[in-house]
Amino acid sequence: MAKKKYKNSSPNGSLKKVILIITVLVLAGFVYWQFFRTPITASKTKAIQGYTAFDFVKQGELTFNSKGKKFLSKIDIEIADDAQKQATGLMYRDRMKENQGMLFIFQKEDYQSFWMHNTQLPLDMIFVNKNLDIVTIHKNTTPFSDQTYSSTKPAMYVIEVNAGYCDRNNIKVGDKIVLRRT
Repeated sequence: MAKKKYKNSSPNGSLKKVILIITVLVLAGFVYWQFFRTPITASKTKAIQGYTAFDFVKQGELTFNSKGKKFLSKIDIEIADDAQKQATGLMYRDRMKENQGMLFIFQKEDYQSFWMHNTQLPLDMIFVNKNLDIVTIHKNTTPFSDQTYSSTKPAMYVIEVNAGYCDRNNIKVGDKIVLRRT
């Protein structure tokens, strides 16, 4: 008995198989990318770039004093004094020590508004005028919220610290700050 050789009866048959295989591979790749990829975390970014925006960088110190000039507390500050740093602020950070905060410095005194979009840490926001007087405090802001937190009076500075910091250190509207860059 002789063996029969099977020949593709249609030249389009092999093309259809190739298209089918490519389609299956593309769909499999899409499903993998959507459901099984690992998001880049701060530690992975750090390993890739040698540093990460999530690391705190001390650029100064800030002291809180009562109306009567009594010392209340002191924090190390990271400074946001340009549009890019101010737009990012503490977004994407997953931790901050109790004695750390971010100081936003604006070019002029005006009503300031902040939100918590992409910010996972609950914060106290402290708004300060050009005379270094605290004019507004928003305590325990809601992470990832698009709610607006605004100053009730014009402010030139905004300080963000961990939620509860103002209560733990008895910081109130009318108290003063002292800044020192390092």
